[in-house]
Amino acid sequence: MAAVAVWTFAVALPAIGARATYGARVTADEPQYLTTAISIGEDFDLDISDELAERRFEPYHEINLNPQTIELDDSGRRISPHDPLLPALLAVPMRLGGWVAAKAALATIAAATAAATLWLAVRRFGVEVGVGAVVVGAFFAAPPLVGYATQVYPEMPAALCVVLGLAAVTGASPRTGAAAGRVVALASIVALPWLSVKFVPVAAVLAAALAVRSWPERGRQLVLDLAVLAVAGAVYLAFHRSVYGGWTAYASGDHFVDGEMLVLGSDPDYLGRSRRLIGLLVDRGFGLAAWTPAYLLAVPALAAVARRRPPGWATLLAVFGAGYAVATWVALTMHGWWWPGRQVVAVLPVVVVAVAMLADRRRGIQWLALGGCLVGIFSWLWLVVEASTGRRTLVVDFEETANPVYQVWSALLPDHRHFEGGSVALTVAWAAVMAATGVWGWFTSRPGPGSAARGGTRRATAEPGAAQIAAGTDCAEPG
Repeated sequence: MAAVAVWTFAVALPAIGARATYGARVTADEPQYLTTAISIGEDFDLDISDELAERRFEPYHEINLNPQTIELDDSGRRISPHDPLLPALLAVPMRLGGWVAAKAALATIAAATAAATLWLAVRRFGVEVGVGAVVVGAFFAAPPLVGYATQVYPEMPAALCVVLGLAAVTGASPRTGAAAGRVVALASIVALPWLSVKFVPVAAVLAAALAVRSWPERGRQLVLDLAVLAVAGAVYLAFHRSVYGGWTAYASGDHFVDGEMLVLGSDPDYLGRSRRLIGLLVDRGFGLAAWTPAYLLAVPALAAVARRRPPGWATLLAVFGAGYAVATWVALTMHGWWWPGRQVVAVLPVVVVAVAMLADRRRGIQWLALGGCLVGIFSWLWLVVEASTGRRTLVVDFEETANPVYQVWSALLPDHRHFEGGSVALTVAWAAVMAATGVWGWFTSRPGPGSAARGGTRRATAEPGAAQIAAGTDCAEPG
């Protein structure tokens, strides 16, 4: 875990100085989070009106900054339309070392997420340590996980909450007692909405998993947990109503003066958005596999988990499903002003764990995953060099990279921003390929007693508590 954490931190650092746009080191929502962090660290409030007036954002955003917010009262108070936990986490680093320290703090969170993902794969799902370290280390060094290790968004802290929450709710059964696990689960569930309201569905799945684990053996414990979550929810709503002027942070945004629900779109086409089911994976510019081909293993790996049904499998898949559904049908767009993959980063550790489980049983998958991630690492570092030397940026024109590997590979993928003709045909072809790999993953995996099928058995005699873990209770998972 320490080695994976150090590796993840080290690989993330080169991107700290890369420019997001021409004339700004960070862009879109990033400067909003950093400016709010300054306000929290110095003024202990969320009002950024004085920071905007004093142009405190110039060290990381040399050009004029879109405030994204309206004046909320006669005093001219302005609050960025983003939930406050991320800037609160970055407040001390911003005060001590500015935007560089803030990005380094995010890299530290990414390192902790990678280490926790390895722990989850090994201790909860029986993956052999060496295989887990290789797979986890490779994925966290490749985009989009490595990208959001330094880009100022709540996705990586949310991913850490997801991994910790999964580790807690897929652990030992309630009969063995798991007070620490309950605290971790509750903390993760409560933290997710404060990072962004879009993480509420994932938090709800973790809460349901926690409740199922407590029922019926520990009814009092369940009542207490639900009471804690109810109070936390009430505090969240009351805080946002009082501070932001609405039920969510979007209420303070200048784009949502006609209603917070505009964040979903003025006339959402949910049927049309369904093509994101495949587009989030294989879109030419914003698909996961466009930059890291190893994500093509996601479908067979998840299918194999569903087939094998190890303890905790339903929670694992449901968490991923909730996050992927939000990215598919709730998010305003798949093609945003950010690095590709942002909408699904929080649940990508689930894919990493699933691929590690498949690689542990089929070593050929380990080499495919490693090879696909090496392509991603190469592409990312190439772009980081370009963005650090003024030839490209991480947001504006990343698809124009001179990287020959990406240029050749991306030509085989559909462009969902111009969804017609050849892109439609390529989408159908890739959907068929993904379906075929899913069928392969299903039929080449056998239902079994979970981690005891291989890794769990190997460790059951050496680790106290492994048998109890294997007997754990299952449960059914933009801006």
